[in-house]
Amino acid sequence: MSVTTFTASSPPASRSSAQAGGFGLQASNLSQHAAGHTLLADISLTFPRGEIIAIIGGSGAGKTTLLESVAGIRRPHRGSVTLDGTDVTDTVARQRIGYVPQDDIIHLDLPLRRTMAHAARLRLAATTTRPDIEAAIERVLGELDLADRGDVRVRDLSGGQRKRASIAVELLTRPQVLLLDEPTSGLDPATAAEVMRLLQRVASHGTTVIVTTHAPADVRACDRVVMLARGGRLAFDGTPGAALAWFGVDHLDDLHTAVAECDPQEVADRFADADGSDPTPATTAEVRVETSGLAGMAGRGRQLTTLIRRSAELMMRTRLTSAILVGSPTLVIAMLTTLFRPDTFTGQGDAIGAIQLVYWIAFAGFFFGLTYGLLQIVTEAPIVRRESFWGLSISAYVASKVLVLLPLLLLVDIALFVVLHTMDRLPSADTRSWLAMGLVFLLDATAGLALGLLASALVTNAAQATLALPMLCFPQVLFAGAMVPVDVMTSGGRAISGVMSNRWAFEAIGRILDVDDQLPVGQLGAWETAFHGDASVQIAALSTMVVVCAVGTVLALSRRLKPR
Repeated sequence: MSVTTFTASSPPASRSSAQAGGFGLQASNLSQHAAGHTLLADISLTFPRGEIIAIIGGSGAGKTTLLESVAGIRRPHRGSVTLDGTDVTDTVARQRIGYVPQDDIIHLDLPLRRTMAHAARLRLAATTTRPDIEAAIERVLGELDLADRGDVRVRDLSGGQRKRASIAVELLTRPQVLLLDEPTSGLDPATAAEVMRLLQRVASHGTTVIVTTHAPADVRACDRVVMLARGGRLAFDGTPGAALAWFGVDHLDDLHTAVAECDPQEVADRFADADGSDPTPATTAEVRVETSGLAGMAGRGRQLTTLIRRSAELMMRTRLTSAILVGSPTLVIAMLTTLFRPDTFTGQGDAIGAIQLVYWIAFAGFFFGLTYGLLQIVTEAPIVRRESFWGLSISAYVASKVLVLLPLLLLVDIALFVVLHTMDRLPSADTRSWLAMGLVFLLDATAGLALGLLASALVTNAAQATLALPMLCFPQVLFAGAMVPVDVMTSGGRAISGVMSNRWAFEAIGRILDVDDQLPVGQLGAWETAFHGDASVQIAALSTMVVVCAVGTVLALSRRLKPR
């Protein structure tokens, strides 16, 4: 390994020390480890207010890890990160920190102004009035030169505009600190320069702006540069000009090479031993941070209503989702009417046909709920993670999904039974029986929905959710008691059958329809006990499964969204 010889004999010109009294953003002896590897090694930094600071280093040097630690996303294994003396993993501190990851974390299918309106209703205090919310939105759109793009879908914005849109959401509350991971990545040089000028304006209002970057042009626009060597070691902290002198290079483009060629421990020790701990620049104490005074997560009631509106709007505006919500029930109902004859439940019918019709009605309810729920959480998990840092109620979030989708499942429920009854695929029944069957179908669909939401909270991407669909459906088909009667299953099969919502819905609908009385005596055979008696036990079992899966979803999502 070649080792760079330092030519600078003087210490860095602008190395900041901890502020008196613990004010501002500070990292003290911060260390992070993963799988036996050191990601950050004993980092101590103070980030002055009103400055824009670049974090640079080679791939794997720990830039994003440092940014996530400062944002409160990662809990340090040793040391601490505080904002005005409060740990950054505390909700109150996180509400004063804006965080923009490299990938956009805003809903792409909503117009920009609507996206910001939903975010504002969640992030601004419950006492914030509607005029105040609208004023905050228009202020930020104006500051970021997006006022004329407010009615454009985020998906249709240019790359630079979309990045500004992500920043706009974070600026609604005028955060004390704004963190951005590779904000110019993938942008052309002119657009990248535009983004950096925007961040300079944000910093001029007193906000601490911290960016990770590989681009020398970005570093040139910053007041300070923090350099990390391999293994997450602090190699330098000072002005860009001082960095050039410290490493003995003429151009910012050469800084990455200089650090890469150094022995990581040697360069970190040299900087740590330097007697250059100048006090924090005077601007840190003098800068007045312009805050909106409105920050603070809304109460659960407003959270719930806002989340319901946002989910409903997203479903209406997303074509694929709309197609699934409408197309799936339409196709399944059409297939059921095509597959089964009108005389299935008459004397000319047969037990197998009746059993299969009852089963597929039950499975349809489960399937609709499952497919509706599977992609609900995983597709917006990064957004929910960001909102959870502000104090988003996970139970309100899960409840909003259920409350938006339940009316749709109820409509499907009504459509299914109306069509099947009109086309003589079901026997005559009184009003009470129809209502009871509708309740069972809705409970089965809700159980499927809750299971889909639970799976969506556990998987990490949409592809995994898609793969989970057949894995969740096959047990419901095999162990529901339609293909193989429960009474002839093995003990293990009966145990599995007991936790299948389809089994209980299948039996409940069959009992409500009096399948054992509709068909000639002796035709049901091994299925006779499944349809004998009332459906109270089955309805209780379905209700229990809804509650268990819903609570499981809240717990799984809460654990997933905790700081790592």
